[in-house]
Amino acid sequence: MTTTLIVNGTRHEIDLPPDVPLLWVLRDEIGLTGTKFGCGVAACGACTVHIDGVAQRSCQVALGDVNGPVTTIDTSRPEPALAALQAAWVDHQVAQCGYCQSGQIMQAADLLATTPYPTDAQIDEAMQGNLCRCGTYPRIRAAIHDAATKLGEA
Repeated sequence: MTTTLIVNGTRHEIDLPPDVPLLWVLRDEIGLTGTKFGCGVAACGACTVHIDGVAQRSCQVALGDVNGPVTTIDTSRPEPALAALQAAWVDHQVAQCGYCQSGQIMQAADLLATTPYPTDAQIDEAMQGNLCRCGTYPRIRAAIHDAATKLGEA
């Protein structure tokens, strides 16, 4: 069965069963490796993408259940929040091993889309499902605050 997906603005015709996880479609079929496999049960957030503008764990979304365009960290046309977060991640030297960072950034972009100036508590709540084995949570929070400020100035 062929499924049409719009990923990062590009149309893809995918000939896979509808129960294949979106994560594997993105990585193995389309070749976008920025989205990471972490746990396979939506507990770590490494595979977070946006589906129709909302953060989703791609390891638990079946290809046949994708309704709307998909945006990954690999996009060449990042929305303003995504671009601001990527710059803030560098400025605050958030990444250590870097494995979780694409999911962290995608989740943070979802937060900033609905909460332009989040408090520490709002950041902690929104980001709680994204695990960082290196423990850079204070840097992640600082980067989100910095990106929010820069977006507010734009």
